[in-house]
Amino acid sequence: MGKRSVQAYIEEVPSWEGGVRLSGPPLSSMQWLVWSLATAGKFFEGLIVFMGGIALPLIDSEFAMTSTDKGLVTAATLAGILIGALCLGGLADRFGRKPVFIGEMVLLAGALIAAAFSPSAHTLVAALFVIGVALGADYPTAHLVISESIPASVRGRLVLGAFSFQALGAVLGTAIAAVVLDSKPELSTWRIFYLIPVVPVLLVVWGRLFLPESSHWLVSKGNVKKAEKQLRKLLGRKDVDLLDLEIAEEGHIERSTDWRQLFTGKLQRATILASVPWFLQDLSTYGIGIFTPVIIAAAFGAEAKEHTVAAIIHNDLLGARGTALVDVGFLVGIACAIALADRWGRIPLQILGFVGCAAGLLIAALGNLGNHTNVVVIVAGFVLFQFMTNLGPNSQTYLLAGEVFPTRVRGLGAGLAAAIGKAGAVLTAFLFPTLLAEWGTERLLPLLAITSLVGAVITWIYRIETTGIDIDAI
Repeated sequence: MGKRSVQAYIEEVPSWEGGVRLSGPPLSSMQWLVWSLATAGKFFEGLIVFMGGIALPLIDSEFAMTSTDKGLVTAATLAGILIGALCLGGLADRFGRKPVFIGEMVLLAGALIAAAFSPSAHTLVAALFVIGVALGADYPTAHLVISESIPASVRGRLVLGAFSFQALGAVLGTAIAAVVLDSKPELSTWRIFYLIPVVPVLLVVWGRLFLPESSHWLVSKGNVKKAEKQLRKLLGRKDVDLLDLEIAEEGHIERSTDWRQLFTGKLQRATILASVPWFLQDLSTYGIGIFTPVIIAAAFGAEAKEHTVAAIIHNDLLGARGTALVDVGFLVGIACAIALADRWGRIPLQILGFVGCAAGLLIAALGNLGNHTNVVVIVAGFVLFQFMTNLGPNSQTYLLAGEVFPTRVRGLGAGLAAAIGKAGAVLTAFLFPTLLAEWGTERLLPLLAITSLVGAVITWIYRIETTGIDIDAI
């Protein structure tokens, strides 16, 4: 058969007698299992982070927090994601995709239990940080596990399909939180929010034990025999022969994990494209996403000003219901991204999305000018924002970060990009409560609109289109 790469086997289209031939490579049951289990991290992130926005007023009241305390609570998970992506993403290049893929979920289960039983705000912050570390590790690892297991022709759709579970988690988390809070209207109800995901997380741990290791990664480490075995398991085939591949000997494989290599040569362009737009979009995506319940509640529930438990829960429920409406844009946007990413390309969608985000934020700002509040305009602006950010930068930055780096540093590069992105999320989560109180939406939202426009410009200048390209050739 000659020399064939791992990806060549994954891309192979079978044919049968009579010349019958499929239009593209079929996916084995194991490839679908890999994909389905890789969706879990994004689902849990959406569920936990966005449910946290509804939990915040309850936590605030129970622990009598200051503005700084509230900033720490909202930023803790995002700060953990930053550290997890930065520090644990690189471990997937050193020790393999599978060990990190399993370990992150074990860590997540333990941290969720700790959060639910936190006796103080400081303990809760620590638990939320560890939750973020676990979720951060999944950012690069889940992308790598999918990208290195499927054909290039459907890579964009399947990676974004997995990413869309963040939207599903956000919507479901908002709905679950509203139902639970409505049935149990108590300040301590927020603790139940963190217990709900524990059993599903443990089921994911069990499922990931049965997945194969990435053959791309094994070949990059010189372990060709094991790569063959894992590729057979992935594809459900016996006729896999990688032994004639021209690769470096085991002792000469490049093992450097020096961060500096990501800022030199051709990798520098990839690093800027993968990280700077992600940082800029997270400034607005997480600020709006986490605090939408607060903003909506302020508009819908302006009459409930007293600080009684009943008033706090009343406003929180109003915010949750308004957020559920806004999240429709979230779901529709990611659905369009899945349909168009492999057709229109990553770069055009990211630029279009950034421009649309700016428009949505400006519309929402117009709904709260002066002393006049127009709830319809605010909600319309937020819906447009959620649609455009998920059509463009929120999905495409994640997709690009796992594609623009070569295999030997893919985990490192994708992890660094996710960490820089989450630096923006941490910044906005920590500062948003204070800025919202001091500036109001009429000044804060236009500022976020400017960052979206800058993201569009950076994407164009440093563009690298990866649509349909063999991941070995990038």
